[in-house]
Amino acid sequence: MRATLATAALLPVLAAQGLLLRRTIPRLPGAEGPVSGTTGSGAPFRLAVLGESTAAGVGARTHDVGLAGRLAEAVAGRGFAVRWQVSARIGANAHVTRTELADALDPADVVVVVLGVNDVIEFHSAARWTRDLLRLVVDLRRRHGRIVLAGVPPMDRFPALPRPMRTVLGLRSAELDAAAARIADRVPGVAHVPLPAELLDGDLFCADRFHPSERGYALWADGLADTVSAPRPAPASSSAPR
Repeated sequence: MRATLATAALLPVLAAQGLLLRRTIPRLPGAEGPVSGTTGSGAPFRLAVLGESTAAGVGARTHDVGLAGRLAEAVAGRGFAVRWQVSARIGANAHVTRTELADALDPADVVVVVLGVNDVIEFHSAARWTRDLLRLVVDLRRRHGRIVLAGVPPMDRFPALPRPMRTVLGLRSAELDAAAARIADRVPGVAHVPLPAELLDGDLFCADRFHPSERGYALWADGLADTVSAPRPAPASSSAPR
């Protein structure tokens, strides 16, 4: 509610700041190189990373040093032979991810879903976000094992954003992150991992001051790895919501 009221009150200012940001924030590409790979030795582990520009590795040279590659390395360090894959698109929201990106994934033991920033920027309500994200999660649980929802970043900490836009988007991102956590509480085989607070240090952003740097991705991966590599529950076919 606070986010909705703040958005309505500041809409003319937010619109002007949005136009300015489109001209001033550098448009960086996604990570280059293969969107799948293997690393480590031990028990086999199939990992997928799905979602928006951070899943696509914006701010990293290749996927090996982006979120997917760093997460695969972190999981491999816990005694697994990891086969990893990425399906992601810059600008994707939860609906686009479900309808256009999710089907590209091969079956995985764990799917890490990285979403929220674009739904915040597009001013999607918490109700719409919950509906879209829940549909995505249910679809994924029918085809894969566990689902890990990466926390929606607190956008009031993004250096590229001016105020009052930073404040308003911070309120909205907090609402969406809380909704994602509630989905994880409701749906079997789903976990929610808040973004590590230290990731919001200004030195861990890349050149656009909006996406993580390669060091930022490594830190984020470390924060996800324990949950991602946790013991597996019963197969999805017997535990998926119906």
